Amino acid sequence: MNLGLEVHVDADAATQRVANLVAERMRGRASTLALSRGAELLACLGAEDIPWQRVTVYQVDERVAPSGHADRNLPQLLAAIPTDAVRPMPVEESDLEAVAARYADELPEALDLIHLGLGTDGHTASLVPGDPALDVCDRLIAVTREYEGRRRMTLTYPALEAAREIVWLVTGEAKREVLARLLARDTSIPAARIANPCQLVVADVRAASSA
Repeated sequence: MNLGLEVHVDADAATQRVANLVAERMRGRASTLALSRGAELLACLGAEDIPWQRVTVYQVDERVAPSGHADRNLPQLLAAIPTDAVRPMPVEESDLEAVAARYADELPEALDLIHLGLGTDGHTASLVPGDPALDVCDRLIAVTREYEGRRRMTLTYPALEAAREIVWLVTGEAKREVLARLLARDTSIPAARIANPCQLVVADVRAASSA
């Protein structure tokens, strides 16, 4: 399975392209969206003409940390998108497995659009190398072990593979090698294990120079 690839002149152009694509989908028939961390993209989305009153925004993943903590993804999301549209992952509660199951129950059968990033170690969402969450096939949400100082709540492969569309945003020279591995479908990295047939990678020239 090949991934679609668009290469743009710089990170700003690639980010704006993803924001435009998200806005186009949300102005059409799409109404459910899952977003990853990314202040630049979220700022662009905040400036787009999107009918947020009919869109439900879920989190792709979230760090287990107190409300408002700098490690959390949610503050960036709420700074750009109306609060009423956002369904935060409930990572502040004590029984993480129970609330993960509850969040999964709130998800639609198939999200219309998921935005993903790509880590230099090949992770996406919080599906990180070596974590048991990589093997979850019977749940839409999982809770990971500690990674970079935090446990995470994350969409699983079944949730990602059920989505109607996935768009990746990958920028910067540091992502060059791992992007090449993603595009080559090197399944030794978690990101390349997503089997969704409708995936588009939007990259800048620095990230895509080896593609």
